[in-house]
Amino acid sequence: MKESIEKEKSKQPLVSIVSVNYDQPEVTCEMLESLRKVTYSNFEILIVDNASPTSSPYCIKEKYPEVQLLLSEKNLGFAGGNNIALKLAKGDYVLLLNNDTEVRPDFLESLVQLMESNREIGIVSSKILYFYEDNIIEYAGSSPINPITSRGRHYGHKEIDKGQFNKITETCYPHGACMMIRKSVLEELGLLYEGYFLYYEELDFAERVKRAGYKIYFQPNSTILHKESISTGKNSVLKTYYMNRNRLLFLRRNSSGITFLLAITYFFTISFPKNTIKYLFKSAHLSALFRGVTWNICNYNINKNSRL
Repeated sequence: MKESIEKEKSKQPLVSIVSVNYDQPEVTCEMLESLRKVTYSNFEILIVDNASPTSSPYCIKEKYPEVQLLLSEKNLGFAGGNNIALKLAKGDYVLLLNNDTEVRPDFLESLVQLMESNREIGIVSSKILYFYEDNIIEYAGSSPINPITSRGRHYGHKEIDKGQFNKITETCYPHGACMMIRKSVLEELGLLYEGYFLYYEELDFAERVKRAGYKIYFQPNSTILHKESISTGKNSVLKTYYMNRNRLLFLRRNSSGITFLLAITYFFTISFPKNTIKYLFKSAHLSALFRGVTWNICNYNINKNSRL
């Protein structure tokens, strides 16, 4: 029996599943429990603990000894934490998977099959449903980001999943909660850019992937469930800070010329005043908004072509 399992594994490309834990070992263990039921047989799991301040990550290794537990000495954010594991991943494909997700048993096969079918594909994302809502879509592919307003949208967002997005399609952006990356693309383009810390990392990497001539696909035959924003909170001050700071940073790294000037003009004449009014009576969020903008002014000389 063991020999037949090993033989089957040898026929399948190796997938490295990478996830970051920050002070949420119970949530991470729930994800790992769902991964134990996965029907695809050839994968490894690397969990990076991002210097959790209060909750020990060692229970993860105790409950799931098959996992490679990697400890960071400090909190490196989403990109930095993932990069620790990406340097060690042995797979033909690397799957970045948020720790606040749970997967369906057959979610890996169709991702790998799509990757294997076309070497021009650099990234594939699954269909993502909300964990705490009944059959409600969070992500079913993505529209382009408007180069002036810096806004895009997830297809199917908040819609009941009736199969209306059950077609494999090329899409503009992956979802960072579940994105499979061809290992050779990582080796060619470099790791995730660590300057964002939280949010926009997958969008930035997607821009690099597209500029290099690779495609991004949505695979509806793979489904995961997302508990969403457990680490930061849906309406946290931290999220307000990084979403606004990184919106400007993304513009600076991925646009130029007249497009950049129009986008910056739009931000400071429409978006910034609008958000200022929105947070007028929420002093902590207002402060976070201003700090996010100020950070970009103080760090104007960041190398836009930097990989890390």
